[in-house]
Formats: sequence, structure tokens, C-alpha cells
Amino acid sequence: MKNSPEKYKLLIGNIGNLLLEGRMQAARTVNTILVLTYWKIGQHIVEFEQEGKEKAGYGTQLFERLSKDLTTLYGKGFGRSNLVYMRKLYLSFQICGTLSHILTWSHYFEILKSDSKV
Repeated sequence: MKNSPEKYKLLIGNIGNLLLEGRMQAARTVNTILVLTYWKIGQHIVEFEQEGKEKAGYGTQLFERLSKDLTTLYGKGFGRSNLVYMRKLYLSFQICGTLSHILTWSHYFEILKSDSKV
């Protein structure tokens, strides 16, 4: 029994479709985990700033120091601005269940950026 060239093309197409769908699912999962991770980082920053108080004390160099140390330890992605937006993500969506699994960090970044002065 010999497979025809048409059946082989169908095999290639089916495998290609599976790969594309798998890659799309992986990207969605990674984006969801990234947004949740950034939300949790924001939560840690807010809790550190507030030290159990209702409002944070200002005037510290927390973001500059944190940015420098996290970048040294973990690489790119921890600029002062990014950390400010992680904090703002948490403050804007204090119930993590309200975060969309469709939106990426870039989407949230733009929403938060247009929302107020950081």
C-alpha cells in the first residue's frame, strides 16, 4: 500500500495545524503567567511600601534600588517604569481573578499608562 502525494500533503498540513495551535496555546499560557507574576510583584512592592499601614510612605528611592538589584540578579524587564506599572497593576486590579487571560502585559501596560500619571 503506497500513500499518495495528496495524502502526504494532508499529513504535513495536519501536523502544521497541530504545531500552530500548540504554539498559540503556549503563548497564551505564558502571557497569563507573566501578567499574574507581574501582579504578584506589584503586590509585594505595595506590601513592602506600606509596612502594614493603609497608605505608603513616599520619598524613598525604592524603585531605583529595586530596579538596579533585580536587573543585576535577573536581567532585563525590571526598569523603574516597569516596576511602577507592576505596582499600579496590583493597585488597579486588587483581585487577581479580575485579570483577563486574553490581555497580555503589553495590553495592561498601555491601559495603565493611559489611565493616569505615573
